[in-house]
Amino acid sequence: MELLKKLSLLYAPSGREHSIAEFIKNEIKDFADSVYTDNLGNLIAHKKGTGKKIMFASHMDEIGIVVTYIDEKGYLRFADVGGLYTKYLSGRRVVFENGTQGVIFSEPKNDKNSLLKMYVDIGAKNREDAEKSVNVGDMAVFCGNFAEQNGVIIGKALDNRAGCFALIEAIKSVKSENDLYFVFTVQEEVGLRGARTSAYTINPDIAIAVDVTDTGDTPKCDSNAVNFGGGACIKVMDYSVICDRDVKKSLEEVAKAKGIPYQFEVMTDGGTDAGVIHFARGGVKTGGISIPTRYIHSPSEMIDKSDLDAVIRLITAFAQE
Repeated sequence: MELLKKLSLLYAPSGREHSIAEFIKNEIKDFADSVYTDNLGNLIAHKKGTGKKIMFASHMDEIGIVVTYIDEKGYLRFADVGGLYTKYLSGRRVVFENGTQGVIFSEPKNDKNSLLKMYVDIGAKNREDAEKSVNVGDMAVFCGNFAEQNGVIIGKALDNRAGCFALIEAIKSVKSENDLYFVFTVQEEVGLRGARTSAYTINPDIAIAVDVTDTGDTPKCDSNAVNFGGGACIKVMDYSVICDRDVKKSLEEVAKAKGIPYQFEVMTDGGTDAGVIHFARGGVKTGGISIPTRYIHSPSEMIDKSDLDAVIRLITAFAQE
């Protein structure tokens, strides 16, 4: 899991994915016929074949914050980059690209738990002191560490570094006659932007979005059929897509044939790259493979190693069909 640890700890908020793209490129360059970056920043690995053109997509970006104002005392006001949950923020540390760290805290009378009433404290004496390290427009992500225990992994940005890890492992092992594109997309957390342009350019016959999904097995959570440790999730639908029935059926048949544990996912809130891929050009037959994940969009996301292994196996097996 050392590779996943490195992916998790990299700094890559939406729109600032250059470092992780370079890292992944170096990791996979010997296992694809070509690896390149497009104009928006998507990293695309192509394994040439004469069969079906299949696109797999996992997003590289993570949620974060962007500085909107620095007050006279040196406190940073901020906006969200992606879907922040305010309940996770107060007292959390964040880190900027240059290594500067700060603590998010809330004004005492922030009754509505509004981002407008929160700030980042980097220990500056005043605005001029703060601007030596941070400026308006700079982005930060959660500080985090990486832990592996009891068969689970805990870390920040496993949404969707776990998906990126799964694609990397599949690229290294897959042998197929199909024409395979593995796309590490940008700016998913702010509107599925990288997937839109890459799908238009590649124009695949079939596409699979690989991402995380919520589980339904923590205390008093909303009803959800996804179980932690229950295997790879074959997506039926989410807020952004109703998956192609033939692709869903094929994924199920492959999982059964290969003895890969699987379960079905119906996500009633949120979406994935599949949401824009499926209506690229004249439409793309699109499905999804998801990794059951607890505490999504927090600094301590959790996945089961057996689920991640099942996802890697399902991606690889489907690519070879």
